[in-house]
Amino acid sequence: MKLTGITTETRYENEARLIALLLDNGLHEMHIRKPGYSSEQLVGLLQQIPATYHSHLILHDRFELAERFGVGGLHLNHRNPVAPAGYAGRTGRSCHTFEEVQRSADVDYCFLSPIYDSLSKSGYRSRFTEAALRRAAQEGIIGERVYALGGVEPRHLPQLRALGFGGAVLLGYLWNGLNEQNAKERMAALHAANTI
Repeated sequence: MKLTGITTETRYENEARLIALLLDNGLHEMHIRKPGYSSEQLVGLLQQIPATYHSHLILHDRFELAERFGVGGLHLNHRNPVAPAGYAGRTGRSCHTFEEVQRSADVDYCFLSPIYDSLSKSGYRSRFTEAALRRAAQEGIIGERVYALGGVEPRHLPQLRALGFGGAVLLGYLWNGLNEQNAKERMAALHAANTI
């Protein structure tokens, strides 16, 4: 199962270095979600991340920068619901119901959330029972192109794999107190849980 990260919405100290460290230690890709950033601010962050990692970055905003930085894809959302004309790269979308997942055949992957109670958004509670998730998996709604988002920690990975999710999306677990000393430990814990 692919392990995917999302940045915090606001600036994080030593962020570019930490993104590189996480990718070096097995994170599949990092979603750059900075809705309040100007184009110049986002360019500044992308320039700090070595170019060798750019193909593992997914933009949620400022899609016009995709070609310039050779990013790995675009994540469509209510702020940016369509890819730029002529864009032929990878695209994804966030979904909050099984019906939304079923209607999203036009993208390469979907985030389904919140699977568990959020670690980063207070009061953002799980929307799905385990029984509902099992039914969706049996019906083929959950599969390789659907990634679980919301409150994901290492202890959840075996269940998510068993349900057939193609990926797990991490925000709170990755970034709460993240620094250069504990980044490798967090990724090691994720990898260990992802192989159980």
